[in-house]
Amino acid sequence: MQFRYVFSELGQGLRRNVSMHLAVVLTIFVSMTLLGLGVLMKQQTDIATRYLGNQLQVTVYLCRDGDANPACGGEVTDEQKQRVEEAIKESPEVSSYRFESKEEAFEKVKDLYGEDQFDGPNPALTADDMPQSYWITLKDPKQFEGVTSAVQTLDGVSQIRDLRSILKPIYQWLGVLKWGAAITALFLVVVALLLVANTIRLAAFARRKEIAIMRLVGASTLYIALPFLLEALVTAVIGVALAGGALGAFMYFGVHQRIADSVSFMPWIGLQDYTTALAVIAIAGPVLTLLPTLLLTRKYLKV
Repeated sequence: MQFRYVFSELGQGLRRNVSMHLAVVLTIFVSMTLLGLGVLMKQQTDIATRYLGNQLQVTVYLCRDGDANPACGGEVTDEQKQRVEEAIKESPEVSSYRFESKEEAFEKVKDLYGEDQFDGPNPALTADDMPQSYWITLKDPKQFEGVTSAVQTLDGVSQIRDLRSILKPIYQWLGVLKWGAAITALFLVVVALLLVANTIRLAAFARRKEIAIMRLVGASTLYIALPFLLEALVTAVIGVALAGGALGAFMYFGVHQRIADSVSFMPWIGLQDYTTALAVIAIAGPVLTLLPTLLLTRKYLKV
């Protein structure tokens, strides 16, 4: 296979249809950016759910040594925890629940404020300073009085936190952003597919004489289609690179410089989440262009 010819055809193809390739690049850029934002919003929703609960959850904090609640006489006992758990199990309003230990609660605090804040011989907090808790998921967010009234009067219970009214608008906005980005990205994916199809059709028409000659001399379909595939790959790489840069700018200037500084009561998406979103668009972008190119070259390269 003469790769010099392949790359020569690649350069000519890119120069022939500059405006069309530019349209494909911009469409991939916008659609992959929105797809990446949808992935980031999904990850942020998972983080918020893990640290704050969701609009269906109620958190029961148990007593600990030095508790601010005067009704607590010290650390909750195993017998008291058992009674609290039985009350939760027997409530018809409860869908599920989980127990969070002191160590698990302390890990959340370290993730939120950084592990270096708790290093040294005299750290500000240790695992012993954290309360044990039950995270209760309700069947219906409007029905919670029964389980809270059954639990709050039991010995060993320090307080019950119900953030449903606060968390509901947060999750609503995260959901709107996530699904809005995903739906818009899907629409732009369809547009990109149409542009790719049109680009292949125009490129095949412009090279119809060369393709006919190559067919006559016995060139394989792959050899003829390779320049088209490389064109699609180049446009995909450029579009994904621009989308990755846009997502990086959003993470740095939007999340870290503004949102995280002003809303510090929970952790926000970071480098690992950005890497995940980047991996998703790095796979989706080339697939979005190469697959339709492979399918459509069968049709447009028949001379």
